[in-house]
Amino acid sequence: MSEVVLYEYWRSSASYRVRIALNLLDIDYRTVPINLLEGAHRTPDYLTLNPQGLVPTLVIDGQVLTQSLAIIEYLAELRPEGGLLPSNIADRRKVRALAYAVAMDIHPICNLHVVAHLIEVTEKAEAREGWMNHFIGDGLRKLDVMIGETGGKFSFGDRPTMADLCLVPQLYNARRWGVDMTTFSRITDIDARCAELPAFQAAHPDRVKP
Repeated sequence: MSEVVLYEYWRSSASYRVRIALNLLDIDYRTVPINLLEGAHRTPDYLTLNPQGLVPTLVIDGQVLTQSLAIIEYLAELRPEGGLLPSNIADRRKVRALAYAVAMDIHPICNLHVVAHLIEVTEKAEAREGWMNHFIGDGLRKLDVMIGETGGKFSFGDRPTMADLCLVPQLYNARRWGVDMTTFSRITDIDARCAELPAFQAAHPDRVKP
C-alpha cells in the first residue's frame, strides 16, 4: 500500500472517527493538519482536494476520499476482518443506524459553521452553549435508548464497530460543552470501555493536538 495521508483537524469529530478506524485496522498514515480556526480548509489548494472544504480527507490507494462515514465504510470493506461493520446484512443495518444517529442527526446541527451562523443571526454569543446542550443532550438521550436495545460490551456486540467510532468523539464534544450525561449509563459505560483500547487512546484529540 502506498503512503496513506489524512488531512484533518485535531478537534474535529469526523477526523477523530477516521483516526480511530485507521488505528483499529492497523493502517499506518501520515497526518496533514488543516486548521479550521485559521481557515485552512478554505484555501484553493485544499478546496482542490476537497471541494466541500471539510475535514477529514483521506488519500489512500491512489484515491481521494471525503466524508468520514464513507471513508470508514471504505476501510471496513478494505479490511473486513477488522469488524467495523458486521458480516450479517441485518446487523450492518443496525450498526449504520447507530452511527448515522450521531453523524447525521447530532453532529451536523452542532458543527462549527452552523453554530457560527447561529451567533451571527442571533447576535448572542451565549446562545452557543444552550444550542449545544440542547441538541447534543437530546440526541444522546435517544441514542442511549437505541443502544440499550442491543447487547454486548460495545454499541453493538463485543468488539468496536463504526457505531463506537461515532459515539466516542460525540461524547468528547458533549463533555466540552458541559452536557449532563449522568442518566446515559449505557453509552458512558461503552465510552469508558473504548478508552481502555490503544486505538482509541492514540486517536484522542489530546494525543494528536499540534
